[in-house]
Amino acid sequence: MVVVIALSIETLVMTFELGHEDPTKLPYAGAIGLTAAVLLIAWGAFVKFNRVAEDLEPEAMAEAKQEDDQAQ
Repeated sequence: MVVVIALSIETLVMTFELGHEDPTKLPYAGAIGLTAAVLLIAWGAFVKFNRVAEDLEPEAMAEAKQEDDQAQ
C-alpha cells in the first residue's frame, strides 16, 4: 500500500513539474500513474481472493493465524 501511495504522490508532483518545465515528458508521469493503478487493482484482487479462501476454510486460516502468533 505504501508503494501505491508513493507512486501516486510522485505522479502528482511530476505532472505539475513537467507541465511547467517540459510537457513532452508528461507520458512518463502517466506511466507511473498507470503503474500505481495496476498495483492497486492487483492488491484489491488479492484481498478479494484471499477473502474467498478464508470463507472456504476457516479452520485452516485460524490455524495459520495461530502459528503466526506463536512465531511472534
